[in-house]
Parts: sequence; structure tokens; C-alpha cells
Amino acid sequence: MMSLFVSRAAVLMRRFGRNRRGSAAIEFALIAPIFFGLLFAIIEVALMFFAGQVLETAVQDSARLILTGQAQGGSFSQSKFRDDVCGRLGGLFTCSGVFVDVQSYGTDFSKVDISPPIDANKNFVDNMKYAPGQAGDVVVVRAFYQWPLFVTGLGYNVANLSGSKRLLTATAAFRNEPYSN
Repeated sequence: MMSLFVSRAAVLMRRFGRNRRGSAAIEFALIAPIFFGLLFAIIEVALMFFAGQVLETAVQDSARLILTGQAQGGSFSQSKFRDDVCGRLGGLFTCSGVFVDVQSYGTDFSKVDISPPIDANKNFVDNMKYAPGQAGDVVVVRAFYQWPLFVTGLGYNVANLSGSKRLLTATAAFRNEPYSN
């Protein structure tokens, strides 16, 4: 009786060893988390770069208002200029999260400071100003947005702010045209 049981068990084990029907599913189960993690990381980085490009284009277009003196002649305030930038962003951003900094540096490009507004604890520092300058002044327009990241838990982390966020920055540096008020 015992030998019959051992014999049947041996036959079942040989048959199980030759059966390959579930091997593809098991191999996929082993590779799938790595594959999907990599896929989601690629999608997130592509979306982040696209958002950065949209922010860059909006800043370049809005900075032209300062460059040509239209913002100064139209008595733009910081909030009105930020609203102009936000109006060019489309649906990727919430306007309440967009920070715009406009600084004038006289006539000397060597005085320009574009250090990121991030403190030692990786927090965003909101010290935005609005000084569009006069004709012939060097002006730097910067916009910031704290982009949320989702794939950082899988070992791929491009965050430069606390809370799994990436600070997107767009900058335009120029000398104001010789416009007349």
C-alpha cells in the first residue's frame, strides 16, 4: 500500500515537473512590478518635463510685457502679472500654486542672482517680489511651481522639495527695451 502511494506521488511529481502551462504567468508576476514601476517613472518624468516646458513658454510670453514696457505703462501689479502668466498655462497648473518673481538689477547683468528659493530643510521659500524696472534695466522674471511626484516610493526620486515635490522653475533674463512712458 505504501509503495503504491510512493509510486503515485512520483508520477505526479514527474508530471508537475514537465507541465509548463503556468510558467509564463509566474515569470510575468516576477517581472511585472519592475516593468510597471519603470513605465510609471518614465510617464511621470515626461509629464514633468512637459509641464516645465509649458511654464517656460508662459514666462517667456509674459516677460515680453515687461521687456516692451507694456506692464510698466499698464501699471501692472504683482498679482496682475501673475494672472497673465497663469492665463497662459492651460490646465496643467493651479494658479494658486504658481509663484512669480520679477527683479530689476539696474544696468549690470553681473548682479543677477538666480539661486533657487529652497531652504536647508528642502522647503520652498516664498520671497517673491515685483520690480519690473525702467527702460534699459536688466530684469529677471522667474516662475515657480511645486510639482507633486507619485513614483518616488519605488526608489526613483527626483524630488528637490520635501513632501515628494519637484520645484519647476522657468526664467527669462533680459534688458528692457528703450520704451517711452
